[in-house]
This record gives sequence, structure tokens and C-alpha cells, in this order.
Amino acid sequence: MARQAAASLPDTIAAIATAPGRGGVGVVRISGAALAPLARALSGREPKPRMASFTRFLGSAGQALDEGLLLYFPAPASFTGEDVIELQGHGGPVVMQMLLDRCLELGARLAEPGEFTRRAFLNGKLDLAQAESVADLIEASTAAAAQSALRSLSGRFSEEIQLIRDGLIDLRMLVEATLDFPEEEIDFLEQARAMPRLLDIRQRLEGVLDRARQGALLRSGLNVVLAGAPNVGKSSLLNQLAGEDRAIVTEVAGTTRDALRETIQIEGIPLHIIDTAGLRDTSDVVERIGIERTRRELERADVVLRLVDAVRPGEADGGTDIDLELVPGVECITVINKIDLCQLAPARLERDGVVVLQVSAREGLGIDLLRRELLRVAGWHAHGEDVILARERHLLALKAALAHIDLAAGQLCALELFAEELRLAGEKLGEITGEFSADDLLGVIFSRFCIGK
Repeated sequence: MARQAAASLPDTIAAIATAPGRGGVGVVRISGAALAPLARALSGREPKPRMASFTRFLGSAGQALDEGLLLYFPAPASFTGEDVIELQGHGGPVVMQMLLDRCLELGARLAEPGEFTRRAFLNGKLDLAQAESVADLIEASTAAAAQSALRSLSGRFSEEIQLIRDGLIDLRMLVEATLDFPEEEIDFLEQARAMPRLLDIRQRLEGVLDRARQGALLRSGLNVVLAGAPNVGKSSLLNQLAGEDRAIVTEVAGTTRDALRETIQIEGIPLHIIDTAGLRDTSDVVERIGIERTRRELERADVVLRLVDAVRPGEADGGTDIDLELVPGVECITVINKIDLCQLAPARLERDGVVVLQVSAREGLGIDLLRRELLRVAGWHAHGEDVILARERHLLALKAALAHIDLAAGQLCALELFAEELRLAGEKLGEITGEFSADDLLGVIFSRFCIGK
């Protein structure tokens, strides 16, 4: 069922659906009501539903603008649930703009970011979690993230949420039926097995939340900042993790003047490694700017790798206390580098609750230990193909639903309150799929999509 009547979306929208730049093929997408006349004006012929027709695309004077394929999808069997036309022409920016301008001449307006997908949601073709997975699939930075987004697009995440909501609704119905017929001498808690059923729902919800947390890692990754004194091997470690020479490595201290970023994958998790200027007291104006940027990166870090020179451990931080630069709660791992120069073996140690790794960035010794440690800090554990590519709002809704279930468990002696907590838990889960969504939330979500989607 459409979430919003089609009559409330009377205008026709159009946009270039392919990425900016030159390519072999470019696509202009159009969506609206009764688009057959527009298709005839563009091609000079009657469009055939769901068939690719090779044609010339015509301008206002009948001149050819381009030639390519025209596809016509009458409502409701289309992506948006409205009539949809796609013009597949040559992928030059000038040609695409000419075709788009022609569509605007024929009465369409330029689509807003995410408006095609928003209409698909409003017309009941996708729920909100599926709609968000469209953007997640486009933006996926790893193969694992793309596969997870595709599973959400197919509706698997939404189905799990709906099954849990159905369980809450069934339990709530039994509670309210008992409240409506108090004269029935039925021990509700025993007959309905309220607590075991609630615990089963809670267990399933916890499982979804755990997989959603893992999916959030797949989606956004982890910011890992390399910090320490100049010349302790930060750039060498970045190159070793990246598998190629991305940073300049010399014997001269202070080579790195700006933050250098490289994204790597460990078991499908994107790790954004940031090599920073060495922390030390300096009179060099440019280096001081780089050190200030290092401090800003430390504020945004999820994990800090504090590098120490195994040969000169007393010069760990160049006279700067890194601990004072860290945001409270950010995990800091001490990495003792250059162990090849002092005959130390790769190892993972713990000293006063702080993890210490012994590695050689130049020789690649202990790098596997470092990769495993980064996964541990991230909280990653393999889930096979069941990871949910969740957004922050999904996690918040799942946590809130779990909190309401816990409150319900403490209200078994007050059935009105028990039923209310079940209702609130169900509403929180409904926010994920869009059953309960404010218009301003929809605006924020879809405004982050690219134009043409």
C-alpha cells in the first residue's frame, strides 16, 4: 500500500542518473504520471512497455539530439511506482545535459537528491531500511559491505525486524485481551507463557543488534591514527599496512608535514589509516601546522597507534604526552617498532592494562599481530553472510527497543505498563522500516542520496 497518495506527487521529475564525466553510456531517468506523451515527444513513436527501443532522441524542432535506447515502465510496475522512462544515450556530459534540458522543456523539473528512491518508499515499493540500502550499496567501500547492503535491499533485514515486531504485537494482544476480560479466571502469566516469550523476543533482538553493530563497522570502518615522535616509523607502518609505498620514508625527521590517509581492508572491514606529523617541539612553521593537524586527527580517532622506537624508547613522544592529546575512551595501542634492529621477536604484551605490540614495519614482522589487534579493538567477529549493514539510527532504534523490553520484563505485575512497554518497543522497531517516520527524518535521509537515485 502506498504511504502517500500518488495524487500528492503530480509533478514529473528528471535527472541524469549516471556519474558525472564521460562514459560509454549515460542515463537520464524520468518519473511521473502518464509519461507516454513525453516518450512520444522524445522519440516520435509510441513507447512499448518494458521493451528497449532503439530510437533517436528529438529536440523541440524535431532535430536529433542523440540516439540510443528508450525504456518505458508504466505504473505501478516500476522502481518508483509511477511511470518511469530511461533514456540511455552516449555518455558525454554535453549530450546528457541536452537530453535533460529537453525533458525539462517538456514539463519535468530537476529531481532533488534521492527523490526517485523517496517516491519508491512513499509508493510502497521499498520500506525505509531498503531505501537506505540503495545508498549504502552505491557507497560501499568493500565487497563485504556491498553484499550486506544487497541483502538489506532484498528485504532480509526488514523481514527480521517485522518478525520481532509481530512477536511483540501477539504478546501485547494477549495482554490487552486479559485486561479487557478481567472476569475470566485465567492466570495470564502461566497460560500465555509471557516471560519465556518475552525472553525469546529479547534474545532475537540482541542477535540482530549484534549483527547490526558489525554491519556498522562494515559501513563506516575505523579511524586509526598513527602518532609518535618523528622518525619512529609511522610512514613505514602505513606503507606496510597499505601494501605499497604511499608515504615518503627517509632518515630525515619531520618528513611528514600533513595527515596522509589510506583505506585498507582487514576481513572486509575498512580501516582508515592516518599517518600524521611527528609530535615534537619545533620552530619550523610548516611542521608546527602539521603537528596541529595531528592533534585534530587524534581528537577524531577511534584507535591510536602510539609508535615507539625500539632502539631509542626514551624518545617515545618527542617530549609530548600523547595521553593528554587523546579523547577520553579512545583506545591507544603502543607499537614498539624497529625490533629488527635490536633482535626482539614479534609479540603481543600487556603492561599495566595497555596492549604493547613489538613489530618491524620495514621487515613486516608482527604486522599480522597488529591486524588482529585492530579487529579486536573494533569489536569485529565473523558472522558469515548474516551481517546487517546498519546505520546509526538503526542501532539507536534497536537499543531503545531492547530497553523497552527490559522495562516490560519488570512490569509483569502491572499488565497495563507491560503492554505499554511492548507498544513502545514495537514503535521503535517500526522506525527502522519507516512504519513510524517523521517527515523531517525522511528529508534528512534522502537528501544524502546522489541526484538520479
